Amino acid sequence: MTDWRALYPFESRWLDLAGGRLHYVDEGPRDAPAVLLLHGNPTWSFLWRDVVRSLRERFRVVAPDHLGCGLSDKPQDWSYRLADHVANVERLVDAVGLRSFSLGVHDWGGAIGMGLATRRPERIERIVVLNTAAFRSSRIPLRIAACRIPLLGALGVRGLNAFALAATVMTTEKPLAADVKAGFLAPYGSWRERVAVLRFVQDIPMRPGHPSWGTLAEIEEGLSRLTAKPLLLVWGERDWCFTPAFREEWQRRFPTAQCLRLEDAGHYVLEDAGDRAIPKITSFLSRDAA
Repeated sequence: MTDWRALYPFESRWLDLAGGRLHYVDEGPRDAPAVLLLHGNPTWSFLWRDVVRSLRERFRVVAPDHLGCGLSDKPQDWSYRLADHVANVERLVDAVGLRSFSLGVHDWGGAIGMGLATRRPERIERIVVLNTAAFRSSRIPLRIAACRIPLLGALGVRGLNAFALAATVMTTEKPLAADVKAGFLAPYGSWRERVAVLRFVQDIPMRPGHPSWGTLAEIEEGLSRLTAKPLLLVWGERDWCFTPAFREEWQRRFPTAQCLRLEDAGHYVLEDAGDRAIPKITSFLSRDAA
């Protein structure tokens, strides 16, 4: 199998939670301005690898793998609900002593990160938002909705690894290098290891009766507590899931936000356009570093 480890040269750290061990990386000087980076599904902190490298000389960079993802434990009987992912990140922030930090989010990291930020707005310095949402929506692509069909979804997502495999070819406008593709897939090699991939898909709240609907509604309502924070949108405009309509909703809610629109990039915007996105992210965060 293609070796991906050279792309992720970070020391692994662990936090014991009630549901299992949470894996995270914590790079850079401990007394430097802090940045917390949150991934989505079906990725892991590997998604942020080049951002971590870019920032760690001047920032303390913390990037966890949500429980069930990446190198974290993959308990089979944990809830995998939005509220519990938010609680895990909140515990991590407290455990590593992040009293003040900037936040970077992508995909499910948006709802999870904004869940944390709306609870602790006084701790948030700046926010970087990449192709995600933290508000309710009636939009769900058919290819994702199909993964929520009982039995069929489990067979496809956990049995055939269809969701993670498809993500390596359907989320970018240019092919992933073999080692990058291997890195994204490495933690999800078996039925047991894909539990969170399916549960994240199932946890998308599309109706009021869904267990995570109330949590997402609360997060959405709390976004107003963050409108004074400097916010940067970095958006892959070719994303078929988090389409430009989601970017427009962010801009409606945060009218003073800066925006980098990348017309030739897809959902994995850092893979398609990292050469343009990462310098912009670094510059945006560095304004607060002095």
